[in-house]
Amino acid sequence: MTMEDVSNLFQFLGGLGMFLYGMNIMGDGMQKTAGSKMNQFLGMVTNKRLLGVLLGALITAILHSSAATTVMVVGFVNAGILNLTQAVGVIMGANIGTTITAWMVSLNSLGDAFAMLQPAFFAPLLAGMGAFMMTFSKKQKTNMIGEIFVGGGLLFIGLTFMSGAVEPYTGAPIFADIFRILGGNPILGIVAGALITAILQSSTASVGILQTLAMNGVVSMSAAIYITLGQNIGTCVTAVLSSAGANRTAKRAAAIHLMFNTIGAIFFAIGMYALSFAWPEFAFGPINAVEISMFHTVFNVTNTILLYPFANQLVKLSAIFVKEKGTGQEVFQEENEEAAALRHLDKRIFESPAFAIEVASTEVVHMGQITLKNLQRALDSLTNPENASTQEVYEVEKTIDRMENMLTEYLIKVNNLSLNEDQKLVVNNLFYSISDIERVGDHAENLAESADYIKEHSVNFSGVGIEDLKSIGSCVVKSFSHAIEARRTGNMDEVRKVSQYEDRVDNLEEEMREEHINRLSSGLCDSSAGVIFLDIINNLERVSDHAYNLAGYVKNEL
Repeated sequence: MTMEDVSNLFQFLGGLGMFLYGMNIMGDGMQKTAGSKMNQFLGMVTNKRLLGVLLGALITAILHSSAATTVMVVGFVNAGILNLTQAVGVIMGANIGTTITAWMVSLNSLGDAFAMLQPAFFAPLLAGMGAFMMTFSKKQKTNMIGEIFVGGGLLFIGLTFMSGAVEPYTGAPIFADIFRILGGNPILGIVAGALITAILQSSTASVGILQTLAMNGVVSMSAAIYITLGQNIGTCVTAVLSSAGANRTAKRAAAIHLMFNTIGAIFFAIGMYALSFAWPEFAFGPINAVEISMFHTVFNVTNTILLYPFANQLVKLSAIFVKEKGTGQEVFQEENEEAAALRHLDKRIFESPAFAIEVASTEVVHMGQITLKNLQRALDSLTNPENASTQEVYEVEKTIDRMENMLTEYLIKVNNLSLNEDQKLVVNNLFYSISDIERVGDHAENLAESADYIKEHSVNFSGVGIEDLKSIGSCVVKSFSHAIEARRTGNMDEVRKVSQYEDRVDNLEEEMREEHINRLSSGLCDSSAGVIFLDIINNLERVSDHAYNLAGYVKNEL
Protein backbone atom coordinates (compact mmCIF):
# COMPACT_ATOMS: atom_id res chain seq x y z
CA MET A 1 0.00 0.00 0.00
CA THR A 2 1.50 3.31 -1.09
CA MET A 3 1.34 6.63 0.75
CA GLU A 4 -1.24 7.75 -1.81
CA ASP A 5 -3.41 4.76 -0.90
CA VAL A 6 -3.10 5.58 2.80
CA SER A 7 -3.94 9.22 2.07
CA ASN A 8 -7.03 8.19 0.08
CA LEU A 9 -8.11 5.85 2.88
CA PHE A 10 -7.80 8.67 5.43
CA GLN A 11 -9.68 10.97 3.07
CA PHE A 12 -12.50 8.43 2.71
CA LEU A 13 -12.77 7.86 6.48
CA GLY A 14 -12.62 11.60 7.12
CA GLY A 15 -15.32 12.17 4.53
CA LEU A 16 -17.50 9.47 6.10
CA GLY A 17 -16.96 11.06 9.52
CA MET A 18 -17.97 14.50 8.22
CA PHE A 19 -21.01 12.98 6.50
CA LEU A 20 -22.19 11.28 9.71
CA TYR A 21 -21.41 14.30 11.91
CA GLY A 22 -23.07 16.69 9.46
CA MET A 23 -26.16 14.51 9.35
CA ASN A 24 -26.23 14.53 13.16
CA ILE A 25 -25.87 18.29 13.46
CA MET A 26 -28.43 18.98 10.76
CA GLY A 27 -30.95 16.64 12.40
CA ASP A 28 -30.25 18.22 15.77
CA GLY A 29 -30.83 21.70 14.38
CA MET A 30 -34.05 20.63 12.69
CA GLN A 31 -35.28 19.10 15.96
CA LYS A 32 -34.64 22.33 17.82
CA THR A 33 -36.36 24.33 15.09
CA ALA A 34 -39.38 22.04 15.21
CA GLY A 35 -39.29 22.51 19.00
CA SER A 36 -42.55 22.01 20.84
CA LYS A 37 -44.33 21.00 17.62
CA MET A 38 -42.60 17.61 17.78
CA ASN A 39 -44.14 16.77 21.13
CA GLN A 40 -47.58 17.30 19.54
CA PHE A 41 -46.89 14.58 16.97
CA LEU A 42 -47.12 11.77 19.49
CA GLY A 43 -50.58 12.86 20.62
CA MET A 44 -51.73 12.78 16.99
CA VAL A 45 -50.86 9.10 16.56
CA THR A 46 -54.25 7.47 17.02
CA ASN A 47 -55.57 4.16 15.75
CA LYS A 48 -55.68 5.76 12.31
CA ARG A 49 -52.69 3.93 10.90
CA LEU A 50 -52.33 6.22 7.89
CA LEU A 51 -51.72 9.18 10.19
CA GLY A 52 -49.04 7.12 11.94
CA VAL A 53 -47.35 6.48 8.58
CA LEU A 54 -47.31 10.19 7.75
CA LEU A 55 -46.00 11.15 11.18
CA GLY A 56 -43.34 8.43 11.07
CA ALA A 57 -42.12 9.80 7.74
CA LEU A 58 -42.14 13.39 9.02
CA ILE A 59 -40.28 12.59 12.24
CA THR A 60 -37.66 10.56 10.35
CA ALA A 61 -37.19 13.39 7.85
CA ILE A 62 -36.47 15.70 10.80
CA LEU A 63 -34.20 13.24 12.63
CA HIS A 64 -32.50 12.06 9.40
CA SER A 65 -32.51 8.54 10.81
CA SER A 66 -35.11 5.78 10.57
CA ALA A 67 -33.11 3.88 13.21
CA ALA A 68 -33.55 6.76 15.68
CA THR A 69 -37.29 6.84 15.01
CA THR A 70 -37.74 3.10 15.44
CA VAL A 71 -35.64 3.10 18.62
CA MET A 72 -37.99 5.78 19.96
CA VAL A 73 -40.99 3.69 18.90
CA VAL A 74 -39.56 0.75 20.88
CA GLY A 75 -39.20 3.12 23.85
CA PHE A 76 -42.77 4.39 23.49
CA VAL A 77 -44.15 0.86 23.26
CA ASN A 78 -42.03 -0.23 26.23
CA ALA A 79 -43.44 2.72 28.20
CA GLY A 80 -46.99 1.82 27.23
CA ILE A 81 -47.42 5.16 25.41
CA LEU A 82 -48.03 3.48 22.03
CA ASN A 83 -49.63 0.11 21.33
CA LEU A 84 -48.38 -2.25 18.65
CA THR A 85 -51.03 -1.27 16.11
CA GLN A 86 -50.06 2.40 16.41
CA ALA A 87 -46.37 1.49 16.29
CA VAL A 88 -46.72 -0.36 12.97
CA GLY A 89 -47.85 2.79 11.16
CA VAL A 90 -44.99 4.88 12.55
CA ILE A 91 -42.45 2.19 11.61
CA MET A 92 -43.77 2.06 8.04
CA GLY A 93 -43.55 5.85 7.79
CA ALA A 94 -40.00 5.85 9.17
CA ASN A 95 -38.84 3.77 6.21
CA ILE A 96 -40.31 6.32 3.80
CA GLY A 97 -38.84 9.29 5.68
CA THR A 98 -35.32 7.90 5.47
CA THR A 99 -35.31 8.33 1.68
CA ILE A 100 -35.11 12.13 2.05
CA THR A 101 -31.36 12.16 2.73
CA ALA A 102 -30.73 9.82 -0.21
CA TRP A 103 -32.39 12.35 -2.50
CA MET A 104 -30.24 15.13 -1.02
CA VAL A 105 -27.12 13.07 -1.76
CA SER A 106 -28.22 12.34 -5.33
CA LEU A 107 -28.28 16.09 -6.09
CA ASN A 108 -24.48 15.87 -6.23
CA SER A 109 -24.75 13.75 -9.37
CA LEU A 110 -26.22 16.58 -11.47
CA GLY A 111 -24.23 17.21 -14.64
CA ASP A 112 -21.73 19.99 -15.25
CA ALA A 113 -24.48 22.14 -16.75
CA PHE A 114 -26.07 22.24 -13.29
CA ALA A 115 -22.80 22.57 -11.35
CA MET A 116 -24.04 25.62 -9.44
CA LEU A 117 -27.10 23.66 -8.29
CA GLN A 118 -25.03 20.82 -6.85
CA PRO A 119 -24.87 20.88 -3.04
CA ALA A 120 -21.12 20.18 -3.18
CA PHE A 121 -20.67 23.52 -4.97
CA PHE A 122 -22.24 25.66 -2.25
CA ALA A 123 -21.62 23.31 0.73
CA PRO A 124 -18.52 25.26 1.93
CA LEU A 125 -20.55 28.48 1.78
CA LEU A 126 -23.35 26.83 3.78
CA ALA A 127 -20.91 25.61 6.44
CA GLY A 128 -19.22 29.03 6.61
CA MET A 129 -22.49 30.94 6.87
CA GLY A 130 -23.77 28.55 9.52
CA ALA A 131 -20.57 28.89 11.56
CA PHE A 132 -20.80 32.70 11.46
CA MET A 133 -24.47 32.60 12.49
CA MET A 134 -23.73 30.30 15.43
CA THR A 135 -20.67 32.29 16.53
CA PHE A 136 -21.87 35.87 16.25
CA SER A 137 -25.65 35.76 16.60
CA LYS A 138 -27.28 35.88 20.01
CA LYS A 139 -30.73 35.02 18.63
CA GLN A 140 -31.84 31.48 19.34
CA LYS A 141 -33.63 31.01 16.01
CA THR A 142 -30.59 32.21 14.05
CA ASN A 143 -28.34 29.79 15.95
CA MET A 144 -30.64 26.88 15.14
CA ILE A 145 -30.69 27.77 11.44
CA GLY A 146 -26.89 28.05 11.64
CA GLU A 147 -26.73 24.48 12.97
CA ILE A 148 -28.78 23.23 10.01
CA PHE A 149 -26.47 25.07 7.58
CA VAL A 150 -23.30 23.72 9.20
CA GLY A 151 -24.72 20.19 9.26
CA GLY A 152 -25.79 20.33 5.62
CA GLY A 153 -22.46 21.81 4.56
CA LEU A 154 -20.43 19.15 6.38
CA LEU A 155 -22.65 16.40 4.99
CA PHE A 156 -21.96 17.37 1.38
CA ILE A 157 -18.29 18.19 1.97
CA GLY A 158 -17.94 14.70 3.44
CA LEU A 159 -19.56 13.21 0.35
CA THR A 160 -17.11 15.13 -1.85
CA PHE A 161 -14.19 13.78 0.19
CA MET A 162 -15.47 10.19 -0.11
CA SER A 163 -16.05 10.54 -3.85
CA GLY A 164 -12.57 11.99 -4.36
CA ALA A 165 -10.98 9.17 -2.36
CA VAL A 166 -12.74 6.48 -4.40
CA GLU A 167 -12.29 8.05 -7.84
CA PRO A 168 -8.65 6.88 -8.46
CA TYR A 169 -9.74 3.25 -8.01
CA THR A 170 -12.86 3.20 -10.17
CA GLY A 171 -10.98 1.50 -13.00
CA ALA A 172 -9.58 -1.20 -10.74
CA PRO A 173 -10.74 -4.74 -11.71
CA ILE A 174 -11.52 -5.56 -8.07
CA PHE A 175 -14.50 -3.18 -8.07
CA ALA A 176 -15.93 -4.73 -11.21
CA ASP A 177 -15.42 -8.22 -9.76
CA ILE A 178 -17.01 -7.38 -6.40
CA PHE A 179 -20.14 -5.79 -7.87
CA ARG A 180 -20.41 -8.54 -10.51
CA ILE A 181 -20.47 -11.15 -7.73
CA LEU A 182 -22.90 -9.14 -5.57
CA GLY A 183 -25.10 -8.43 -8.59
CA GLY A 184 -25.33 -12.07 -9.51
CA ASN A 185 -25.99 -13.37 -6.00
CA PRO A 186 -28.98 -11.78 -4.19
CA ILE A 187 -28.10 -13.34 -0.84
CA LEU A 188 -24.53 -12.03 -0.86
CA GLY A 189 -25.71 -8.57 -1.96
CA ILE A 190 -28.36 -8.35 0.76
CA VAL A 191 -25.96 -9.65 3.43
CA ALA A 192 -23.30 -7.13 2.37
CA GLY A 193 -25.77 -4.24 2.56
CA ALA A 194 -27.14 -5.38 5.93
CA LEU A 195 -23.66 -5.88 7.38
CA ILE A 196 -22.35 -2.45 6.36
CA THR A 197 -25.50 -0.76 7.69
CA ALA A 198 -25.34 -2.69 10.97
CA ILE A 199 -21.71 -1.63 11.46
CA LEU A 200 -22.42 2.03 10.65
CA GLN A 201 -25.75 1.94 12.56
CA SER A 202 -27.22 4.07 9.77
CA SER A 203 -28.90 3.08 6.52
CA THR A 204 -28.61 6.71 5.40
CA ALA A 205 -24.80 6.55 5.68
CA SER A 206 -24.53 3.21 3.90
CA VAL A 207 -26.83 4.40 1.09
CA GLY A 208 -24.67 7.53 0.86
CA ILE A 209 -21.54 5.39 0.40
CA LEU A 210 -23.28 3.32 -2.27
CA GLN A 211 -24.36 6.49 -4.07
CA THR A 212 -20.79 7.82 -3.89
CA LEU A 213 -19.56 4.66 -5.62
CA ALA A 214 -22.38 4.93 -8.16
CA MET A 215 -21.31 8.51 -8.97
CA ASN A 216 -17.98 7.05 -10.07
CA GLY A 217 -19.68 4.47 -12.29
CA VAL A 218 -18.56 1.27 -10.57
CA VAL A 219 -21.94 -0.07 -9.34
CA SER A 220 -24.24 -2.31 -11.38
CA MET A 221 -28.03 -2.06 -11.24
CA SER A 222 -28.62 -5.50 -9.70
CA ALA A 223 -25.82 -5.12 -7.13
CA ALA A 224 -27.17 -1.69 -6.06
CA ILE A 225 -30.68 -3.09 -5.65
CA TYR A 226 -29.59 -6.10 -3.59
CA ILE A 227 -27.32 -3.96 -1.41
CA THR A 228 -30.09 -1.37 -0.90
CA LEU A 229 -32.49 -4.13 0.15
CA GLY A 230 -29.88 -5.35 2.63
CA GLN A 231 -29.40 -1.82 3.94
CA ASN A 232 -33.10 -1.65 4.78
CA ILE A 233 -32.75 -4.87 6.77
CA GLY A 234 -29.51 -3.73 8.43
CA THR A 235 -31.14 -0.58 9.79
CA CYS A 236 -33.40 -2.81 11.92
CA VAL A 237 -30.40 -4.00 13.94
CA THR A 238 -30.30 -0.80 15.99
CA ALA A 239 -33.92 -1.18 17.10
CA VAL A 240 -33.49 -4.92 17.77
CA LEU A 241 -30.44 -4.26 19.98
CA SER A 242 -32.31 -1.43 21.70
CA SER A 243 -35.20 -3.76 22.57
CA ALA A 244 -32.91 -6.17 24.44
CA GLY A 245 -33.76 -4.72 27.85
CA ALA A 246 -37.38 -3.89 27.04
CA ASN A 247 -40.61 -5.76 27.74
CA ARG A 248 -42.07 -8.30 25.32
CA THR A 249 -44.38 -5.82 23.65
CA ALA A 250 -41.44 -3.56 22.80
CA LYS A 251 -39.49 -6.58 21.50
CA ARG A 252 -42.45 -7.32 19.26
CA ALA A 253 -42.31 -3.76 17.89
CA ALA A 254 -38.65 -4.29 16.94
CA ALA A 255 -39.56 -7.67 15.43
CA ILE A 256 -42.31 -6.04 13.34
CA HIS A 257 -39.77 -3.56 11.95
CA LEU A 258 -37.43 -6.42 11.01
CA MET A 259 -40.22 -8.52 9.47
CA PHE A 260 -41.59 -5.57 7.51
CA ASN A 261 -38.27 -4.84 5.82
CA THR A 262 -37.31 -8.50 5.40
CA ILE A 263 -40.59 -9.47 3.70
CA GLY A 264 -40.28 -6.53 1.31
CA ALA A 265 -36.62 -7.31 0.58
CA ILE A 266 -37.40 -10.95 -0.24
CA PHE A 267 -40.13 -10.05 -2.73
CA PHE A 268 -38.06 -7.35 -4.44
CA ALA A 269 -34.97 -9.60 -4.55
CA ILE A 270 -36.97 -12.37 -6.23
CA GLY A 271 -38.31 -9.87 -8.76
CA MET A 272 -34.83 -8.48 -9.52
CA TYR A 273 -33.34 -11.97 -9.82
CA ALA A 274 -36.02 -12.93 -12.35
CA LEU A 275 -35.42 -9.67 -14.24
CA SER A 276 -31.70 -10.38 -14.45
CA PHE A 277 -32.47 -13.45 -16.55
CA ALA A 278 -35.13 -11.79 -18.67
CA TRP A 279 -33.20 -8.55 -19.26
CA PRO A 280 -29.50 -9.02 -18.37
CA GLU A 281 -28.35 -5.83 -20.15
CA PHE A 282 -30.52 -3.77 -17.82
CA ALA A 283 -29.78 -5.75 -14.65
CA PHE A 284 -26.00 -5.68 -15.03
CA GLY A 285 -25.80 -2.21 -16.53
CA PRO A 286 -24.57 0.82 -14.56
CA ILE A 287 -26.70 2.80 -12.10
CA ASN A 288 -26.30 6.38 -10.88
CA ALA A 289 -27.05 8.06 -7.56
CA VAL A 290 -30.43 9.43 -8.68
CA GLU A 291 -31.57 5.97 -9.77
CA ILE A 292 -30.51 4.55 -6.40
CA SER A 293 -32.63 7.23 -4.69
CA MET A 294 -35.54 6.36 -6.98
CA PHE A 295 -35.30 2.64 -6.17
CA HIS A 296 -34.86 3.35 -2.44
CA THR A 297 -38.05 5.43 -2.50
CA VAL A 298 -40.01 3.01 -4.72
CA PHE A 299 -39.07 0.09 -2.48
CA ASN A 300 -40.12 1.76 0.77
CA VAL A 301 -43.31 3.31 -0.59
CA THR A 302 -44.37 0.11 -2.42
CA ASN A 303 -43.53 -2.04 0.59
CA THR A 304 -45.68 0.20 2.78
CA ILE A 305 -48.59 0.13 0.32
CA LEU A 306 -48.45 -3.65 -0.02
CA LEU A 307 -48.11 -4.45 3.70
CA TYR A 308 -50.28 -1.62 5.03
CA PRO A 309 -53.49 -3.71 4.91
CA PHE A 310 -51.72 -6.54 6.74
CA ALA A 311 -50.57 -4.55 9.77
CA ASN A 312 -52.70 -6.60 12.18
CA GLN A 313 -51.26 -9.80 10.69
CA LEU A 314 -47.74 -8.45 11.30
CA VAL A 315 -48.69 -7.82 14.94
CA LYS A 316 -49.96 -11.41 15.27
CA LEU A 317 -46.90 -12.78 13.48
CA SER A 318 -44.61 -10.94 15.91
CA ALA A 319 -46.18 -12.92 18.77
CA ILE A 320 -44.90 -16.13 17.14
CA PHE A 321 -41.29 -14.90 17.14
CA VAL A 322 -41.49 -13.21 20.55
CA LYS A 323 -43.22 -15.70 22.79
CA GLU A 324 -45.55 -14.57 25.55
CA LYS A 325 -45.50 -16.21 28.97
CA GLY A 326 -48.52 -17.47 30.84
CA THR A 327 -51.81 -17.06 28.98
CA GLY A 328 -50.21 -15.42 25.99
CA GLN A 329 -52.34 -12.33 26.49
CA GLU A 330 -50.75 -8.97 25.73
CA VAL A 331 -50.98 -7.39 29.18
CA PHE A 332 -48.66 -5.69 31.59
CA GLN A 333 -48.34 -7.11 35.05
CA GLU A 334 -49.88 -5.07 37.81
CA GLU A 335 -47.30 -2.65 39.11
CA ASN A 336 -47.05 0.13 41.62
CA GLU A 337 -46.95 3.81 40.72
CA GLU A 338 -43.20 4.33 40.77
CA ALA A 339 -42.60 1.15 38.74
CA ALA A 340 -45.02 2.47 36.12
CA ALA A 341 -43.24 5.84 36.11
CA LEU A 342 -39.83 4.16 35.75
CA ARG A 343 -41.13 2.18 32.77
CA HIS A 344 -42.42 5.39 31.15
CA LEU A 345 -39.10 7.19 31.63
CA ASP A 346 -37.43 5.15 28.91
CA LYS A 347 -33.93 6.28 27.86
CA ARG A 348 -34.66 5.31 24.24
CA ILE A 349 -36.86 8.39 24.02
CA PHE A 350 -33.72 10.54 24.45
CA GLU A 351 -33.33 10.16 20.66
CA SER A 352 -35.65 13.17 20.52
CA PRO A 353 -35.29 15.75 23.33
CA ALA A 354 -38.73 17.19 22.52
CA PHE A 355 -40.38 13.81 23.11
CA ALA A 356 -38.26 13.20 26.22
CA ILE A 357 -39.50 16.49 27.70
CA GLU A 358 -43.10 15.62 26.84
CA VAL A 359 -42.80 12.24 28.60
CA ALA A 360 -41.22 13.94 31.64
CA SER A 361 -44.06 16.48 31.73
CA THR A 362 -46.62 13.67 31.56
CA GLU A 363 -44.99 11.91 34.50
CA VAL A 364 -44.85 15.14 36.52
CA VAL A 365 -48.62 15.41 35.96
CA HIS A 366 -48.92 11.75 37.01
CA MET A 367 -46.99 12.50 40.21
CA GLY A 368 -49.27 15.49 40.80
CA GLN A 369 -52.41 13.37 40.38
CA ILE A 370 -51.12 10.82 42.90
CA THR A 371 -50.35 13.65 45.33
CA LEU A 372 -53.80 15.18 44.78
CA LYS A 373 -55.48 11.91 45.74
CA ASN A 374 -53.28 11.66 48.82
CA LEU A 375 -54.21 15.22 49.80
CA GLN A 376 -57.90 14.34 49.52
CA ARG A 377 -57.29 11.19 51.55
CA ALA A 378 -55.61 13.21 54.29
CA LEU A 379 -58.46 15.77 54.36
CA ASP A 380 -61.04 12.97 54.63
CA SER A 381 -59.12 11.62 57.63
CA LEU A 382 -59.41 15.02 59.29
CA THR A 383 -63.13 15.51 58.74
CA ASN A 384 -64.00 11.82 59.30
CA PRO A 385 -61.53 10.65 61.98
CA GLU A 386 -63.46 7.41 62.58
CA ASN A 387 -62.83 6.33 58.99
CA ALA A 388 -59.29 7.69 58.79
CA SER A 389 -56.89 5.99 56.35
CA THR A 390 -53.72 7.76 57.46
CA GLN A 391 -51.53 4.70 57.05
CA GLU A 392 -52.26 4.77 53.32
CA VAL A 393 -51.31 8.46 53.26
CA TYR A 394 -47.90 7.62 54.75
CA GLU A 395 -47.32 4.80 52.26
CA VAL A 396 -48.25 6.94 49.26
CA GLU A 397 -45.99 9.73 50.55
CA LYS A 398 -43.05 7.32 50.31
CA THR A 399 -44.05 6.62 46.71
CA ILE A 400 -44.16 10.37 45.99
CA ASP A 401 -40.65 10.78 47.41
CA ARG A 402 -39.32 7.95 45.25
CA MET A 403 -41.01 9.40 42.18
CA GLU A 404 -39.38 12.75 42.93
CA ASN A 405 -35.96 11.09 42.90
CA MET A 406 -36.65 9.20 39.65
CA LEU A 407 -38.00 12.26 37.85
CA THR A 408 -35.14 14.42 39.05
CA GLU A 409 -32.56 11.93 37.76
CA TYR A 410 -34.41 11.69 34.44
CA LEU A 411 -34.63 15.47 34.03
CA ILE A 412 -30.91 15.84 34.77
CA LYS A 413 -30.25 13.54 31.80
CA VAL A 414 -32.74 15.43 29.63
CA ASN A 415 -31.09 18.70 30.60
CA ASN A 416 -27.80 17.37 29.21
CA LEU A 417 -29.39 16.80 25.78
CA SER A 418 -29.25 19.35 22.99
CA LEU A 419 -32.10 21.74 23.88
CA ASN A 420 -33.25 25.10 22.61
CA GLU A 421 -34.00 27.95 25.03
CA ASP A 422 -37.74 27.20 25.26
CA GLN A 423 -37.03 23.55 26.06
CA LYS A 424 -34.49 24.51 28.72
CA LEU A 425 -37.13 26.73 30.32
CA VAL A 426 -39.63 23.86 30.41
CA VAL A 427 -37.05 21.47 31.93
CA ASN A 428 -36.16 24.02 34.64
CA ASN A 429 -39.85 24.54 35.41
CA LEU A 430 -40.39 20.79 35.63
CA PHE A 431 -37.56 20.62 38.19
CA TYR A 432 -39.34 23.29 40.26
CA SER A 433 -42.72 21.60 39.74
CA ILE A 434 -41.44 18.30 41.12
CA SER A 435 -40.19 20.07 44.21
CA ASP A 436 -43.51 21.88 44.76
CA ILE A 437 -45.53 18.69 44.29
CA GLU A 438 -43.29 16.83 46.74
CA ARG A 439 -43.83 19.62 49.28
CA VAL A 440 -47.60 19.25 48.84
CA GLY A 441 -47.10 15.55 49.62
CA ASP A 442 -45.28 16.56 52.81
CA HIS A 443 -48.18 18.82 53.81
CA ALA A 444 -50.63 15.96 53.17
CA GLU A 445 -48.52 13.83 55.51
CA ASN A 446 -48.65 16.63 58.10
CA LEU A 447 -52.46 16.65 57.81
CA ALA A 448 -52.54 12.87 58.32
CA GLU A 449 -50.39 13.25 61.45
CA SER A 450 -52.87 15.86 62.72
CA ALA A 451 -55.72 13.41 62.07
CA ASP A 452 -53.89 10.74 64.09
CA TYR A 453 -53.32 13.19 66.92
CA ILE A 454 -57.00 14.19 66.93
CA LYS A 455 -58.09 10.57 67.08
CA GLU A 456 -55.50 9.52 69.68
CA HIS A 457 -56.19 12.44 72.03
CA SER A 458 -59.94 12.65 71.36
CA VAL A 459 -59.68 16.26 70.28
CA ASN A 460 -63.05 17.76 69.39
CA PHE A 461 -63.68 20.63 67.02
CA SER A 462 -66.90 22.61 67.11
CA GLY A 463 -69.38 22.15 64.29
CA VAL A 464 -68.32 25.52 62.90
CA GLY A 465 -64.67 24.43 63.01
CA ILE A 466 -65.41 21.25 61.06
CA GLU A 467 -67.34 23.20 58.43
CA ASP A 468 -64.48 25.69 58.17
CA LEU A 469 -62.00 22.86 57.51
CA LYS A 470 -64.28 21.40 54.83
CA SER A 471 -64.66 24.81 53.19
CA ILE A 472 -60.97 25.74 53.01
CA GLY A 473 -60.02 22.13 52.23
CA SER A 474 -62.36 22.09 49.22
CA CYS A 475 -60.82 25.32 47.88
CA VAL A 476 -57.28 24.00 48.36
CA VAL A 477 -58.07 20.74 46.55
CA LYS A 478 -59.61 22.66 43.65
CA SER A 479 -56.61 25.01 43.50
CA PHE A 480 -54.13 22.13 43.35
CA SER A 481 -56.31 20.19 40.89
CA HIS A 482 -56.44 23.15 38.48
CA ALA A 483 -52.66 23.60 38.83
CA ILE A 484 -52.05 19.99 37.75
CA GLU A 485 -54.54 20.40 34.91
CA ALA A 486 -52.73 23.58 33.82
CA ARG A 487 -49.50 21.59 33.50
CA ARG A 488 -51.29 18.82 31.62
CA THR A 489 -53.12 21.03 29.11
CA GLY A 490 -51.12 24.28 29.09
CA ASN A 491 -54.49 26.07 29.33
CA MET A 492 -54.36 29.64 30.58
CA ASP A 493 -57.93 29.36 31.95
CA GLU A 494 -56.68 26.73 34.40
CA VAL A 495 -53.89 29.09 35.50
CA ARG A 496 -56.43 31.87 36.17
CA LYS A 497 -58.61 29.51 38.22
CA VAL A 498 -55.63 28.62 40.41
CA SER A 499 -55.01 32.33 41.05
CA GLN A 500 -58.66 32.86 41.99
CA TYR A 501 -58.69 29.95 44.45
CA GLU A 502 -55.34 31.04 45.91
CA ASP A 503 -56.84 34.47 46.76
CA ARG A 504 -59.89 32.79 48.27
CA VAL A 505 -57.77 30.40 50.37
CA ASP A 506 -55.65 33.30 51.69
CA ASN A 507 -58.80 35.21 52.71
CA LEU A 508 -60.39 32.13 54.29
CA GLU A 509 -57.22 31.31 56.23
CA GLU A 510 -57.09 34.83 57.66
CA GLU A 511 -60.80 34.90 58.54
CA MET A 512 -60.75 31.42 60.09
CA ARG A 513 -57.69 32.22 62.15
CA GLU A 514 -59.42 35.26 63.68
CA GLU A 515 -62.76 33.48 64.19
CA HIS A 516 -61.09 30.46 65.77
CA ILE A 517 -59.18 32.64 68.21
CA ASN A 518 -62.50 34.34 69.08
CA ARG A 519 -64.15 30.96 69.69
CA LEU A 520 -61.26 29.96 71.94
CA SER A 521 -61.58 33.21 73.88
CA SER A 522 -65.34 32.67 74.26
CA GLY A 523 -64.89 29.06 75.38
CA LEU A 524 -66.91 27.77 72.42
CA CYS A 525 -64.03 25.56 71.31
CA ASP A 526 -61.83 23.17 73.26
CA SER A 527 -58.47 24.87 73.98
CA SER A 528 -56.63 21.64 73.14
CA ALA A 529 -57.99 21.93 69.59
CA GLY A 530 -56.65 25.46 69.15
CA VAL A 531 -53.09 24.77 68.13
CA ILE A 532 -53.97 21.77 65.95
CA PHE A 533 -56.67 23.73 64.07
CA LEU A 534 -54.29 26.59 63.31
CA ASP A 535 -51.63 24.12 62.21
CA ILE A 536 -54.08 22.45 59.82
CA ILE A 537 -55.20 25.65 58.09
CA ASN A 538 -51.56 26.76 57.87
CA ASN A 539 -50.67 23.51 56.04
CA LEU A 540 -53.65 23.98 53.72
CA GLU A 541 -52.64 27.55 52.93
CA ARG A 542 -49.12 26.35 52.09
CA VAL A 543 -50.55 23.74 49.71
CA SER A 544 -52.41 26.52 47.92
CA ASP A 545 -49.15 28.50 47.65
CA HIS A 546 -47.44 25.54 45.97
CA ALA A 547 -50.40 25.21 43.58
CA TYR A 548 -49.95 28.89 42.70
CA ASN A 549 -46.24 28.24 42.02
CA LEU A 550 -47.10 25.32 39.72
CA ALA A 551 -49.52 27.46 37.73
CA GLY A 552 -46.93 30.23 37.53
CA TYR A 553 -44.41 27.92 35.84
CA VAL A 554 -46.98 27.04 33.18
CA LYS A 555 -47.84 30.72 32.69
CA ASN A 556 -44.14 31.44 32.23
CA GLU A 557 -44.02 28.98 29.31
CA LEU A 558 -47.04 30.32 27.42
